[in-house]
Amino acid sequence: MALPQAKEDALAARLESLTKPASGGWLSLARGQAEARLHEMGLPGRRDEYWRWTNPTTLISPEVTPAAPYKPTDEAPAFDAIDRVKLVFVDGVFDAAASDDPAMAGVEISRLAEAGQTDVHWAREMYGLLEAQGQSPVKRPLAALNSAYATDGVLIRVTGKAEKPVHLVYYHESETSDAILHHCVRVEEGAEFTLLESGPAAARFNKVLEVEVADRASFHHIRTQGRDHERRAATHIFARLGTESRFKTFTVTANGVMTRNEVVVELTGDDALAHVAGAAMGDGDFHHDDTVFVTHDAERCESRQVFKKVLRNGAEGIFQGKILVQPGAQKTDGYQISQSLLLDDDSQFLAKPELEIYADDVSCSHGSTSGAIDDTALFYLRSRGVPEREAQSLLVLAFLAEALDEIEDEAISEDIRGRLEGWLSRRMA
Repeated sequence: MALPQAKEDALAARLESLTKPASGGWLSLARGQAEARLHEMGLPGRRDEYWRWTNPTTLISPEVTPAAPYKPTDEAPAFDAIDRVKLVFVDGVFDAAASDDPAMAGVEISRLAEAGQTDVHWAREMYGLLEAQGQSPVKRPLAALNSAYATDGVLIRVTGKAEKPVHLVYYHESETSDAILHHCVRVEEGAEFTLLESGPAAARFNKVLEVEVADRASFHHIRTQGRDHERRAATHIFARLGTESRFKTFTVTANGVMTRNEVVVELTGDDALAHVAGAAMGDGDFHHDDTVFVTHDAERCESRQVFKKVLRNGAEGIFQGKILVQPGAQKTDGYQISQSLLLDDDSQFLAKPELEIYADDVSCSHGSTSGAIDDTALFYLRSRGVPEREAQSLLVLAFLAEALDEIEDEAISEDIRGRLEGWLSRRMA
């Protein structure tokens, strides 16, 4: 079926602005397959069902909307107190001098730009595969664009318990940088690994993270998005889980004029667990979209989607979340909650929770609420001598607590909580 002319024109203009990176046999084939998928679906538009609340224009245009780099403050960098291995990208380009020795993590790490030139690499059985599977039933064209044109990324294979977390640090220096990075993580049977991410990356950022969690393996992912307010980002996580595996991802977002985070998870092994959570705080010209699709295709699996957004001064929050329970996925436990706290009458929160169930022995629920700070709770704190601004901050943090509780590492949880407190003190003073 031919694409509408408008989509063909938009795709042609976008591809003309890009140069396909050099790659070897296996990566060249994967890139070609991804580009074929892209030509079949075209770039996203406002008429697409899952884009009707988010305008993709600045994410797909040939020109990058300039974004001023963040000016450093006294705030310590994210995860600075955590013993981890740093891998640094500046405007999408790997900075070896600023990075740690990858061997310190005790896992196998290589760069996509280098591994793609080889004839054989374990990532050839993974790169673009989960992204391709994640295109059904909902098309995700920006992810296909990424698989076809990503300039670099990291390929991480974990065979045991990693000695340290790996921290991907993204710096933004050029006002018109347009970064496309693609990461692959394979956690082998019984292994355990934590991946951290932080930083704005570029004026416009397109990132894909493909994660395969084998039987009885564990993968933890925590990322912070913030600092450069003018940045625009479209990120995608595609994950496949084996028997008795664990997958947990948490994202905290503060600032950002346009952010679209997509997570696609498939539970293929019995007794697997997948938790997807996020906390977002927006002020003014802020648009934040979480779009999640979790498929249960095995027995006795558990999934949780927990998203909280705090919005003020006209900020916009979006949540689109779905739980799909396939036939035979009995004893499924699926939970989904999306809530917003609106600190004024100008902000808005739009939600589309969905359940699609084809098994008869399941426990699935979803809920979505939107409201203001509880006046009774605020009065209670004020009556006990707590200043109004401090009382509001305490209630906001209490609202976000359920999402923050999804972070298992106490040190990381406290680090993120402190950053949220700092954001509140600056915005609500």
